[in-house]
Amino acid sequence: MNKRATLFMCLMGLLLLVLAFANVTWGGVALPADEIWRALWGSEASETARFVVWQSRLPSALTAILAGAALAVAGLAMQTVFDNPLADPSILGVTSGASLGAALATLWLGGSAVAAQFSVSGFAATSLFALAGAGAVILVLLACSAVVTSNLTLLIVGIMMSYVVSSVVTLLSFFSTDYGVQSFVFWGLGDFSGLTPDRLACFGLAVGAAIVPMVLMSKQLNALLLGPGYARSMGVAVRTVRTVVLALVGWLAAMVTAFCGPITFIGLAVPHMARLALGTADHRKLMPASLLVGANIALACLLIAHLPVHGGALPINALTPVFGAPVIIYILLRHRNL
Repeated sequence: MNKRATLFMCLMGLLLLVLAFANVTWGGVALPADEIWRALWGSEASETARFVVWQSRLPSALTAILAGAALAVAGLAMQTVFDNPLADPSILGVTSGASLGAALATLWLGGSAVAAQFSVSGFAATSLFALAGAGAVILVLLACSAVVTSNLTLLIVGIMMSYVVSSVVTLLSFFSTDYGVQSFVFWGLGDFSGLTPDRLACFGLAVGAAIVPMVLMSKQLNALLLGPGYARSMGVAVRTVRTVVLALVGWLAAMVTAFCGPITFIGLAVPHMARLALGTADHRKLMPASLLVGANIALACLLIAHLPVHGGALPINALTPVFGAPVIIYILLRHRNL
């Protein structure tokens, strides 16, 4: 790794620590600095401080780090496999599938589901149904990937599935109650603060299980940059790599969407930020850089969303375009033939 990449990684790592610390110390509930410090290090602190730090702010910060890193890596892999700078995890329809599952839970079932001795409600019901909806889309995409050779065709299949799913969600919204529509809209705004420490552990394991193999596929992704013909001459099984990437991207998008809502722009813009900063297309450098940039963007959005100046938490999806849209506009103006 050259000096430029090393310096950038160090700066991003330092920024990650600063933003994480800021998210723990600042928030909607005003706490003295000494109270936060005592709560962090297990000293005598008030119950309020311990609850805010360990049950709210730390889980939210870790959720943002994991979700931002997952979406960034997924977006980078998508743009490489489909050779499209405007590809991101949502374009496959996985996010729409998760949204359909959440819509079924909130708009059709009223936020709860009962089957035999098993019952779930609230956040758990929405998350489980969102995972089921995303999983159904992933299975369809994997089946299509086994028979479709063209990346463009597979991309169009994903887009068409998104349109079909969106139409179903619209119909569910039309026939739902006002409360159901309101709950679904709030879920769709995006939020990193919905995970308890127990749920966060499951989320971290699930996301890590997909990020690690994605990073290990950097060599195959580098080969794909030069075209499928060259990749095959290098011994890369192009269709197998594409199928594995689809499965991993689908899993990451499903987990993030189910637990945090459909977070926009991070998967689309962060890979371009990493490329511009490093001046390279080498995935051995881009993967860790995208991980760090994605985590930092998510932490920055979380910090702004929970600052006490606006009297309440702002939606995450109201902030991610502020970071992502200028980058995409710059890329479009720089490459006008896209």
